[in-house]
Amino acid sequence: MLKGANVPVTARSVRVEIGWQTASGAPDVDASALLLAGRKVRSDADFIFYNQPRHASGAVRHEGKQPAGGTVTDRIGVDLGAVEPGIETVVLAASADGGAFGRVPGLHIRLLDADTGAELARFDSEDASTETAFVLGELYRRGGGWKFRAVGQGYDSGLAGLATDFGISVDDAPAAAPAPAAAPAPVPAQAAPPAAPVRLSKVTLTKSAPSISLAKQGATSGTIRVNLNWQERVQEQQSWKQRFSKAMGGALDLDLCALFELADGRKGVVQALGNAFGALHQPPYIHLDGDDRTGAVAAGENLTINLDHVRDLRRIVIFVTIYSGATSFRDISATVTLTPQHGAPVEFTLDECTVDSPVCALALLTNQNGELVVQREARYLVPEPRVSPQRTVDYAYGWGMQWTPGSK
Repeated sequence: MLKGANVPVTARSVRVEIGWQTASGAPDVDASALLLAGRKVRSDADFIFYNQPRHASGAVRHEGKQPAGGTVTDRIGVDLGAVEPGIETVVLAASADGGAFGRVPGLHIRLLDADTGAELARFDSEDASTETAFVLGELYRRGGGWKFRAVGQGYDSGLAGLATDFGISVDDAPAAAPAPAAAPAPVPAQAAPPAAPVRLSKVTLTKSAPSISLAKQGATSGTIRVNLNWQERVQEQQSWKQRFSKAMGGALDLDLCALFELADGRKGVVQALGNAFGALHQPPYIHLDGDDRTGAVAAGENLTINLDHVRDLRRIVIFVTIYSGATSFRDISATVTLTPQHGAPVEFTLDECTVDSPVCALALLTNQNGELVVQREARYLVPEPRVSPQRTVDYAYGWGMQWTPGSK
């Protein structure tokens, strides 16, 4: 599509993919969406992005990044049939983290039918320079239906500038000039406190910057939630062996797990297998909230760690195993997000798997002088014959536990 062109959208539900090519020195890119009524949001809740991944209506969802070879896509799901009647436009935007879009090769937006995977529209941005945020496209109502328009409007003021332009209040936006002093107006007796502004800050762990101290990010108390969401990579051609394995395995089901070692030397595992879901307010101070079978970003698999008991934790290895639906991580992409109750979220994507691995060590959390430090691992492991994935992680990190078969 050319900039400014539009096409009708007849699909009830669509997936938006904002993609780019990886390159040395290129900034990371994040997708976001704004739900507009009269070209403005109704409230900050109408802004969907990495720190606020799901709209209250359920109509718009940030679904996370998917690396594949030399490209990455960040995905937004939009159920057009569920968009509230008062919403006229869904703006689809991207922001660059650590540089300008002139250094991001291959920036584009694709609109796909969420049910069939068919491409409905594509717009390639080819004139980016100093911009740090872009409105790449928009879905808008017209004549009782929906249309998609290629926009290509850039901002030099980043995600904060783009968001404030549509009526979002953010905590890191430039302060407005003070107004002249005036007599204060009477405060109503039952006035509600103002809503907290949207936080745009986040930390992305990479191979070159793989670790972060949670305390230095302000996460010294409360809880931290570890979310895993996943999706099968789309392969245009699969061997008969891959297709047979997928057919026999059924739906893809990954399990988020954690090996823990407490300060007093006790060790164990938190996982759905064997219903070892842990506990948040007593040892091991880690809790798995359920066993998700879809990988959806709004649900996915979630571990919660009680940061009020950091002194009781020595180390934690967070890992994921394939329970069913696949035999290896070769055709699976996943995003890990650690969201503290206080402080900036920490996220990273898994590298593309090149070995026949059914288990991946995601992150290592260690207590270093009273601070919990997160180390990105993204380490695919290959078990020895007749050795379970859990025991394989144990061997790799020197836990030394005794293992027995389990089920769920």
